[in-house]
Amino acid sequence: MDVRRRPPKPPLPSASRGGPSDLRDERRSSTSSSPPLEPPKASDALPLPLYLTNAVFFTLFFSVAYYLLHRWRDKIRDSVPLHVVTLPEIASIVSLIASFIYLLGFFGIGFVQSFISRASHDAWEDLDDDVNRGFGCTDIVAPLPQPVDPEPAISALSSAEDEEIVKSVVDGTIPSYSLDSKLGNCRRAVFIRREALQTTTGRSLADLPFEGFDYESILGQCCEMPVGYVQIPVGVAGPLLLDGLEYYVPMATTEGCLVASTNRGCKAIYASGGARSVLLRDGMTRAPVVRFGDVKRASELKFFLEDPINFDTLALVFNRSSRFGRLQCIKCSIAGKNLYMRFTCSTGDAMGMNMVSKGVQNVLEFLQNDFPDMDVIGISGNFCSDKKPAAVNWIEGRGKSVVCEALLKDNVVKQVLKTNVAALVELNILKNLTGSAVAGALGGFNAHASNIVSAIFIATGQDPAQNVESSHCITMMEAVNEGRDLHISVTMPSIEVGTVGGGTQLASQSACLNMLGVKGASKEFPGANARLLATIVAGSVLAGELSLLSAIAAGQLVKSHMKYNRSSRDVTKVC
Repeated sequence: MDVRRRPPKPPLPSASRGGPSDLRDERRSSTSSSPPLEPPKASDALPLPLYLTNAVFFTLFFSVAYYLLHRWRDKIRDSVPLHVVTLPEIASIVSLIASFIYLLGFFGIGFVQSFISRASHDAWEDLDDDVNRGFGCTDIVAPLPQPVDPEPAISALSSAEDEEIVKSVVDGTIPSYSLDSKLGNCRRAVFIRREALQTTTGRSLADLPFEGFDYESILGQCCEMPVGYVQIPVGVAGPLLLDGLEYYVPMATTEGCLVASTNRGCKAIYASGGARSVLLRDGMTRAPVVRFGDVKRASELKFFLEDPINFDTLALVFNRSSRFGRLQCIKCSIAGKNLYMRFTCSTGDAMGMNMVSKGVQNVLEFLQNDFPDMDVIGISGNFCSDKKPAAVNWIEGRGKSVVCEALLKDNVVKQVLKTNVAALVELNILKNLTGSAVAGALGGFNAHASNIVSAIFIATGQDPAQNVESSHCITMMEAVNEGRDLHISVTMPSIEVGTVGGGTQLASQSACLNMLGVKGASKEFPGANARLLATIVAGSVLAGELSLLSAIAAGQLVKSHMKYNRSSRDVTKVC
């Protein structure tokens, strides 16, 4: 350890010999001539040197452990209860515990000793300075000035003020959700909220990043009370050749092999001339539930809503909510005296949940004039159905309904996918169709459509929870051209996507939409960007289905996941 020594100074002149100054000189000379005080070590507390103490306890531990094991073996042979112990055995057990405790602490003694040495040296050096000052020494060398980082202009005021705000948030005086509006600085609000949360829970958020994010962009529309953000890697699969155009598909995921597998499917589709897509429907739904006094009144409203004569009036009321929202149809279902009304409307390039909800609210207020006894229970009665698996979405569709197909040549299946047409067709029938039917699947007649949908949704700022109904998919495979080629298709009746609003405006998600060429609203054809995004999702699912089923048919699934997703160990060889 580097200890700075003080150089001796010449003695100060004294007025008379033997006076106080002589005493100071004598004490100063004795202090400067004596060796520097050494800080105590952790091993000083041991009765023997450290290496001897270690040897004693190592020997003791293994000796008593060997003795006890032999004693217990003899007891088992002689049918003597193990809990009956003799005095030597008690002493051995105590010795074993003591030596174990010592050895447990021994592994950290180097760190403890170095830590204590540093701390104690500083303490003893301070004590040396204090002794010299007490003797009236004026020749003490002042410590070297330490460089001080320049403080921000408002650090002192801001720090004290922030401390008070953190205390107020912890004790509930200031609500956490109001920090952004009260402070007028979203980043500062996030910092204070983090500190308050760490104080309340006693757990650190140091590994949750919060710097480098634009919190202003999410205020009031994407996330409340933020304390940071989560990093998810984004990979790119492609090019996906769809309807004659190439797309590089961004996928945000933490699952190994997913992007690589989808990329292989894109390669096979590209080599076969690309995929084709058809948009069947485009309409978002919202279904309020209302209640009447009896079934007769509920049925009267049902007939009124489904009468084509009244549709134009209802559409006029509904369409006042937005210049893009246009009512398409209303379907009703009765449960006793409760009526569920499923409104479907176009929403332009927005996903459209808020748009259709506003239009439904307008219609309910209009109906209240002719049906004053109508009791509106909720703006959503789950007949929509949003973020839940439902047969109505599987049959009627919700959002964008898309079918995507491709025709793969036999040589592409063999060379790129490493399998054959017959094996793929058989696997699809037994897995995706029969297997899902045995499981009672609802819209889950596919291999892993949800994987691709979720990854693209997160990357492009969609609502991840709507992956539930957006992943409804049936994958079909058929051998064509006398069994030489493979026809594959995916039918997805409820892809719920948008290119404006929600998370699509965030910088990262906006960049991913821009990569696909569907950023923002289409000025020439409103809704075109959102519809194109839905077809890209379906095309990507087609590629993902093709690659995964090929991996399963060729027996490559476990091997690839062990290599890229879990471990480098080949479990097939172990088996």
